[in-house]
Amino acid sequence: MNFDLSDEQHVLSDLAQQIFSGLSTIERITELQTGDGFDATLWNELAKAGLLGLCVAEEHGGLAMHMVELSLVLEQQGKHIAQVPLWSSSIAAMTVAQYGSPALQTLVLPGVCNGTTVLSCALANFGANDSMNPSVEATDVDGGVRLVGSKPAVPYAQNAHFVVVSAKRVDGSVVLALVETDARGVILTAVDGSDHQPQANMDIDVVVPASHIIAGLTNDGREALRWMHEHSLVALCAIQLGVAQGSIAITAEHVKTRHQFGKPLSAQQAVAVRAADAYITTEAMRVTMLNAAWRLAEGFDARQDVLVAMYWATEGGHSVVLAGQHLHGGVGADISYPVHRFFLWGIQISTQLGGASQHLARLGKLIASR
Repeated sequence: MNFDLSDEQHVLSDLAQQIFSGLSTIERITELQTGDGFDATLWNELAKAGLLGLCVAEEHGGLAMHMVELSLVLEQQGKHIAQVPLWSSSIAAMTVAQYGSPALQTLVLPGVCNGTTVLSCALANFGANDSMNPSVEATDVDGGVRLVGSKPAVPYAQNAHFVVVSAKRVDGSVVLALVETDARGVILTAVDGSDHQPQANMDIDVVVPASHIIAGLTNDGREALRWMHEHSLVALCAIQLGVAQGSIAITAEHVKTRHQFGKPLSAQQAVAVRAADAYITTEAMRVTMLNAAWRLAEGFDARQDVLVAMYWATEGGHSVVLAGQHLHGGVGADISYPVHRFFLWGIQISTQLGGASQHLARLGKLIASR
């Protein structure tokens, strides 16, 4: 069996690397954080390269690729800690493409591909954060579904035109709805995250028309929610891989050029071993993430594989960015130094993915049930 990436996938990864490295510099990120945090220039360049519609059908202006290709692009985003809503907009678009009506796809997806429409996902919940048990209440009304409740920390909600919101009826059935952020009854309150990317709490009391219900209008949309949730988790794992790689790259340069007692830090065995462990961890993160992405792309049951990828992205990603901080010594404590940004992103993504012990417990329960 050939586990290598295809030539097309290598070209795609290289293209993404060129765009992100050229535009997402530390100086640019620092500048963005004095404004709204959204890199509109980079977003437009990604649109021109066709990367915003990577997993959208060609009839809507996309490239008709799959989760592995998206993961390769997200990996490059993480490596350059680029401040764009690529994962949230892409996963929302994929969900609309997979479950939305043809009319809804035509309304939304062309704008996603050309960069004029930004989407986001509202999967987290206040309280016990179980994505499969939405806290927003859904009630069927004439012409649509009324949603009432709140969603925390919706990524780039301030910049999004639509947000995919999960909600639950009294009978337990699930609804996935595409909510306009400027609709009456939608209130966005900006909140600060560890990684300093834009996000907002979303308070909702709105009737979503039937035309904007992605799944669950006349049935239970739980399977669509699970599909979206699993893809979003793997997308975060891909970004975490890039973050870990970026942290290692800047740390390797530091220990090679920083001297102590007349020798570079890299000459010390303890430093070399810690850096080697971090590199090996990123390779484990890579293979588990790509395996989960491939199984999702092929339509296989990927629940077990997603949990394995999440464990490595959470536990491994955390250990790698922490090692980067430690190997920088006192410089690592300077919040203006670039390595600190990788640390913040790594911690934020680990928090979003959940605890490593939780992933292992779910994995064990899943294996035991088979």
